[in-house]
Amino acid sequence: MALNAKTLPDDEFFFGHKACAGCGGSLAVRAALKVLGPNAVAALPAGCMSAVGFNFPQLSFANNAMITPFAATASVLTGIEAGLRAQGIKPDDCTVVGFAGDGGTADIGLQALSGAIDRNDDVLYICYDNEAYMNTGIQKSSLTPFGAKTTTTPAGRNAHGCLTQKKNVFEIVAAHGIPYAATASVGYLPDFLRKLERARDIRGTRFIHVIAPCPTGWGCPEADMVDVARDIVDCGLWYLAEYEGPQLSGVPGGQFKLSRNLREFASVEAYLRRQGRFRALTDDEIAQVKAGRDAKWERSAAIGRRKAGMRDDATARRDG
Repeated sequence: MALNAKTLPDDEFFFGHKACAGCGGSLAVRAALKVLGPNAVAALPAGCMSAVGFNFPQLSFANNAMITPFAATASVLTGIEAGLRAQGIKPDDCTVVGFAGDGGTADIGLQALSGAIDRNDDVLYICYDNEAYMNTGIQKSSLTPFGAKTTTTPAGRNAHGCLTQKKNVFEIVAAHGIPYAATASVGYLPDFLRKLERARDIRGTRFIHVIAPCPTGWGCPEADMVDVARDIVDCGLWYLAEYEGPQLSGVPGGQFKLSRNLREFASVEAYLRRQGRFRALTDDEIAQVKAGRDAKWERSAAIGRRKAGMRDDATARRDG
């Protein structure tokens, strides 16, 4: 049964936590555990969700859950799954799932994730991406976008925030030939729920990269979090897509497909200007962001043509 707001279970498995108001990461974890159910076993490294969810005696996980070393999320998932299986106590509906932030995934945790994919361990890895190390005071990660202000990439008259581009972890993971990978946004929750269901029912390593805005770090009102999570998709700076490896797709090298193929983009400038972290960007720098967006979509369309997955509508798009 396809899950949506009406059919999502009432059971709560992540509640009573200490996350900031409007936290996109907590919404991602809450929704994921509703889909994965009571027999899911969760592992979380140092990060926002472990910091707000393991405050003894007010532990916020109704599932079995544990904190891992920062770099070891995927390795711990491997050990949990192997241990349950070796003891013969792994239920058929048990998903061993990791929830790690952007820094814990794309920086310090990438090696362990790569190893798990290489072994094709039967685990689900979810990266909730708020585009900086928010838990420790808003420091830059390799998923912080160009121009974003953080405490380690200040912005003002003489410095305009992050100077590097956001790392494409989705395509890095897909390059391993992983059975299933997807991108998502908490702004498009039905799409995220569908991909969680798909990942839940596949064996082998699965990966979901979900955009989860942080109003504190992004400089936007708490009430705007979901709208901002939609805007990043609608303006083309984040695409919703899936990758199925050769095992599932039957296509050598695997197959990409867009979940939301935009024919027109919303305004990049409006998306950036509504967030305090991009306040120092000049018009020329915003034009640079737009050019990077266009190049990314052109390249994605080319990949899709090679993999027989995406339509090339890039030439028909017009920026709002």
